[in-house]
Amino acid sequence: MSKLKRLNEMMPGERGRVAVVSSSGALRCRMMEMGLVKGAELEVVRLAPSGDPVEILLKGYRLALRKREAVNITLVVD
Repeated sequence: MSKLKRLNEMMPGERGRVAVVSSSGALRCRMMEMGLVKGAELEVVRLAPSGDPVEILLKGYRLALRKREAVNITLVVD
């Protein structure tokens, strides 16, 4: 059964598909340009010791996002 989870709540090794990008303005545009669009599959690679930033694998490349950015991304996790 699938459930929704925010990216900042994910642990290394977990995978999900982007359901919603809830930020707005320039941040939303920047995230979409990086490939964080509805339906995009990603995997959490690792977290910094403090939990900020979170490193993800998205469309074949690694991307680091700060917690304040990751909280705006809701994923469908199987």
